[in-house]
Amino acid sequence: MKILVTGAAGFIGFYTSKVLLSKGHQVVGLDNLNDYYDVNLKYARLNELGIDKAEASEFNKVCTSKSNDFSFVRMNLQDREELPGLFKKEKFDIVCNLAAQAGVRNSIDNPDTYIDANVVGFLNLLECCRHNAIKHLVYASSSSVYGMNKKIPFSTDDNVDHPISLYAATKKSNELMSHTYSHLFKIPTTGLRFFTVYGPWGRPDMAMFLFTDAIANDRPIKVFNHGNMERDFTYIDDIVEGVVRVIEKPTKERIEADDYYKLYNIGNNSSVKLLDFIKEIELNLNKVATKDMMEMQPGDVERTWADVDELIKDYNYSPNTSIKHGVKSFVDWFKTYYK
Repeated sequence: MKILVTGAAGFIGFYTSKVLLSKGHQVVGLDNLNDYYDVNLKYARLNELGIDKAEASEFNKVCTSKSNDFSFVRMNLQDREELPGLFKKEKFDIVCNLAAQAGVRNSIDNPDTYIDANVVGFLNLLECCRHNAIKHLVYASSSSVYGMNKKIPFSTDDNVDHPISLYAATKKSNELMSHTYSHLFKIPTTGLRFFTVYGPWGRPDMAMFLFTDAIANDRPIKVFNHGNMERDFTYIDDIVEGVVRVIEKPTKERIEADDYYKLYNIGNNSSVKLLDFIKEIELNLNKVATKDMMEMQPGDVERTWADVDELIKDYNYSPNTSIKHGVKSFVDWFKTYYK
């Protein structure tokens, strides 16, 4: 199939593109390469996919890897002229939207950016899917939509009408917009609520990276809510396995059953104490962290845990990477990349 992967220079988009390519699909990656975090890391990911930095830097120009199976275009999703033109030219079968302005805490300080990228951009993408006979739209939602949900584990049947960050509100809006387009225009859409994803090539604003970087360089780490936090930490390989299974499964049965809109949790199906996670990083760095115990940050929650039974049932999803293995893989990559 010919698949558009948005956010292809991002953490999950990069891995998803690699796996799809390894399975023989033709992939066109899209990313605006913004400077929310170190853009050199994004260029390095693209280089792994065979795209030269100089070519990738130019807006709205499709460039192709040496192996000719991966193409890349630097583009903003909210561009109402260039994005429809790309769809018309490339004639995609499937769209996998992993592009978004990420970060719960940053959304409090920079709300406009989140509306532009996550709401306006997503609407533009839906319109392109509508007018170009896209067979399936798979898109990233987030565990943040659960807000201060007390029921554990989190289920897609739970009420998510009370987000506590603008980032979460934009992700909830994506789900609602997808439902509308699935209902009105019979577009198969599948939303995946990602839980805390980590692994090599991970985002520098995520806990895994921040903790490792600080401990390795003898700086104190900020431990919020005095360490009384738990997360459904999910290794990148397990996440991408689920994403690709959803992309590759035909939607014929769903269409016949008039079941166009789907929503799943995608995570590790367990919850890990933050201090245990930090301990694994310490072991792999052979250093003890200096911990600054902090109050809970606005927009944050104490615990996340994904109920992934539906994804297991429908896609035979099987997350099985232990924290021990996952943390070691990240720290090994970190030591090599930042040597």
